[in-house]
Amino acid sequence: MTFSTGYSRLLATLVVGFVLQNAEQKRDADDATQLIEVLNLRPGLTVADIGAGSGALEPAISRAIGAQGRLYATDINADRLVDLRKVVASASLSNVTVLEGGAAETNLPAGCCDAIFMRLVYHHFDDPASMNASLLRSLKPGGRLAVLEFRPKSGVTAAPGKRADGDSHGVMSGTVIEELRAAGFADPHEVPWPSAPTFAVVAQRPEK
Repeated sequence: MTFSTGYSRLLATLVVGFVLQNAEQKRDADDATQLIEVLNLRPGLTVADIGAGSGALEPAISRAIGAQGRLYATDINADRLVDLRKVVASASLSNVTVLEGGAAETNLPAGCCDAIFMRLVYHHFDDPASMNASLLRSLKPGGRLAVLEFRPKSGVTAAPGKRADGDSHGVMSGTVIEELRAAGFADPHEVPWPSAPTFAVVAQRPEK
C-alpha cells in the first residue's frame, strides 16, 4: 500500500465517521424536540427517561423542564450509569437524578412523573406486562408516556425475550399499543416521528 492510498483510506474513514456522527446528533436533537412537544414538557415538571443509555437526550430535556423540574435518567447497565453521571456532571445538569432501573420495574417513586419516555428500549423488555404496570404506577394521573421504537425486518413481533434477535429485532407499533392498553393505559396511539425508521407510541395514565 502506498502512502497516498493509505492516506486516502484514512481520510475516507474520517469523513464517513464525521457524517455518521452528525447524523446521530441530528437524530438526537430531532427526537428531543419532538418529545418535548408530544409530552408537553415545560418548566417544573417531573420526567423520566427509561434506559437513558449514554444520556444523549438529557441536556435538552433538562433545559425544557428548568431548574424547578426533575429528570430521572435510568438504566440497568452499570457502565451506562457511569456514562450518565459523567454527562450530568460535565453539563452541570443539577435537575437530573441518575437512578438504577430494574428489568421489570422502573424503580421510580409511585406517582412521581408527569411524563415518561424511552427510546429504543421497549423491545428489550423480557416481561413487558410487569414493566408496563410499573410505568403506569410511576406516572401521576393524567401523566403521559412516549415509546420510541423501530419495526423488525420480519414485520412480526416476536415473543418477549426474543425481540432483539436477528430479523425479529424490534417491535411492531401495534404490539406496543396492545400491550399498553392491556396494562391500563388510556388512548395508546402512534404519532408521526421525524427520525425514520423510528416510530412513536404515546399513551396516558387515566385521570382517575
